Amino acid sequence: MTGHVITIAQQKGGSGKTTVSANLAVGFLRQGQKVAIVDIDPQGSLGRWFMTRVDTQAGPVENFEFATSSAWGITYEVRKLCDSHDIVIIDTPPKADSDLRPALRVADLVVVPVSVSHVDLWATEGVLDLARREGKEAMIVLNRARKNTRLGSDVAQAADKLLARIARTTLANRVVYAEALGQGRGAAEGRKTPAQAEVDALTAEVAEVLANG
Repeated sequence: MTGHVITIAQQKGGSGKTTVSANLAVGFLRQGQKVAIVDIDPQGSLGRWFMTRVDTQAGPVENFEFATSSAWGITYEVRKLCDSHDIVIIDTPPKADSDLRPALRVADLVVVPVSVSHVDLWATEGVLDLARREGKEAMIVLNRARKNTRLGSDVAQAADKLLARIARTTLANRVVYAEALGQGRGAAEGRKTPAQAEVDALTAEVAEVLANG
């Protein structure tokens, strides 16, 4: 295998896994990388986003591939995609250990979105423990962050105690992330915005970790 594999995992629903998956995919496309995304979540939100992109030509689809897989088939699917892509991103279901383990096992990096709430942070502990058992590095990404709030500060401080890498870049609570997703786009596409800067910065940070891994 030549490509890098990023698994997006969080056992709590509504944390923003699909949003982070789609925007990282677009971020790497903006870097000139060949990207594949794999949806193993039965809800299929990432796949629907990709097909909306194809149907509306909301963004470029060259050098960009989509696949679905079961949890048990992910190793085979990733092996194929890594032969022809620089980056493979897996969006996982918010489910039990058995559904996460195969996707964690093939990962070069596990990205764990945490919506800024203590409940999301509590759910993160289980994912981090699973990643450690598989010997995989994990990166927590604070999502839907609100600047200068007590809750955001409290969650950030609590995250520091989880003994995991915390992304320097946070994704703010911006309407554009939801709007872009519904249109088959990434928030970084189009005119220059604060969301574009966030996505590009997070992508660069993830790429740095992969290069040094």
